[in-house]
Amino acid sequence: MIPVYAGTHVRDAEAKLLRDANDLTLMRRAADALAHQAVVMLKEDTGRLYGSRAVALVGPGNNGGDGLFALASLAKRGVHTTAVLLGAKAHQEGLAALSRAGGRTAAVADLDELLEDCDLLIDAGYGTGARPGLQLPAIPRDIPVLACDLPSGVDSDTGAAIDSVIPADRTVSFGALKTGLAVGSGHLVSGSICVTDLGLGAALPEPEAWVVQGDDLELLLGREEDWSAAGRHKYQRGVLGLLAGSAKYPGAAVLTARAAVAGGLGLLRTLVPDAVATALTTQVPESVPLATPELTALLARNRRNEREGAARIGAWAIGPGLDDNEDTRKHLAQILAANTPCVIDAGAFSMLEPGEHHQLRILTPHAGELHALLAKAGVRVSSRDIAADPIRWARWAAVAYDSVVLLKGPSTICTAPDGYTLIVHASTPDLATAGSGDVLTGILGTVLAAANLPATPTNKDVVALGHRLTDLAAAGALIHAHAGALAAHEGTVSAVDLLQELPRAGRDLTFLDGSIVRMSS
Repeated sequence: MIPVYAGTHVRDAEAKLLRDANDLTLMRRAADALAHQAVVMLKEDTGRLYGSRAVALVGPGNNGGDGLFALASLAKRGVHTTAVLLGAKAHQEGLAALSRAGGRTAAVADLDELLEDCDLLIDAGYGTGARPGLQLPAIPRDIPVLACDLPSGVDSDTGAAIDSVIPADRTVSFGALKTGLAVGSGHLVSGSICVTDLGLGAALPEPEAWVVQGDDLELLLGREEDWSAAGRHKYQRGVLGLLAGSAKYPGAAVLTARAAVAGGLGLLRTLVPDAVATALTTQVPESVPLATPELTALLARNRRNEREGAARIGAWAIGPGLDDNEDTRKHLAQILAANTPCVIDAGAFSMLEPGEHHQLRILTPHAGELHALLAKAGVRVSSRDIAADPIRWARWAAVAYDSVVLLKGPSTICTAPDGYTLIVHASTPDLATAGSGDVLTGILGTVLAAANLPATPTNKDVVALGHRLTDLAAAGALIHAHAGALAAHEGTVSAVDLLQELPRAGRDLTFLDGSIVRMSS
């Protein structure tokens, strides 16, 4: 896992290491890393270095200084380099280095002409110093862009981006991975990310979050064997209860059930309307119906924490396609009262109340559903606010509902009520497709059912349990992302395509190329 820090925390750590205003040690390290990636990109895109052309947008602060020293390094290797100064001031030592190396400077008015035969644009404008109201020049999308620290116009603490942000094909993040590169719009405009070590080390505080990578799956699951628990008998592999579906949305329950079975679940018990039961019998013949009288008896066994045998349901998947009616509310109340681990999605959100204490829940809203959950909890926030600072508002919901929250999106955010946060990056934008969330619910239910969590945690275990649930939520999101990567490799992605890839989606996650972030020194 890769630690993530707010941009302000990284700036504070850098300030601690700077002896005085003339100390260029950190800037030269940053510039070397930036120049190295520029060389890589020029060779990849043009097949040459000598004679190629690089233009840099240079701001007035240290970010601009990084860019100027990087341009000087490129000029020494035969690259035609031009620094376009975005303000009246620029880093003086950097300007002098560029001049000595044979590079030149230009004004913003010259930018369009310079871009006509540009092989690489280096965005060294504002980095972590971007401010609201900033207006950046428009850059043609056919020009490769390398961002210095982060794309200009991205908030390094939240990932919010201004309208004129310059999307990058690659970003070199200095000192640590910043929150603004890991979530929100910032993640979407940063391209591939390389984190270079500046020696900040002990000067940094505790990470704000962690980005989860493919090879973290076993760690997150908390065991060394394959996530589907092959080789164990069916009850040890997990018994999952499913409360889902309606006459209007029978397919949602079917997708969740199929995902659970395809993912290696031992036994699926289904509590669904008659209109859904017929579809399940046909499409998921492995499922075993659960009548209301039997539900009461099973939940009583759960409350007594009786683990052995087929009777105990280890976890519940609740919500896909669910109708909000009297029977459903009764069943939901019974299940929550038994404090069995649950993943709750979609149709069940309207039946939840803030302030209830059920530490064994994972809620899986998308941004619109998170907005509704927060509104019910009395939190005044707009959908735009959530998009601008998703970690903050996911944490608010986790506290309000005393649950782990998995906020779905290109950056899936899994957070516990105490703020422990993991981030999983979607392998493909095609995962945003109808039924994809229902498949995720089935995956999460299977992971929870196999985890053998305590039904009645003690108070001293609550924080640790929240972290364990967050790890399991991130594990499910990783498996979901891997299924998406496998399906996208074959073509377009649908929910059914995800189901077909699930049997192998928990294995060999190196297919994800170690996640989106690459580390360098």
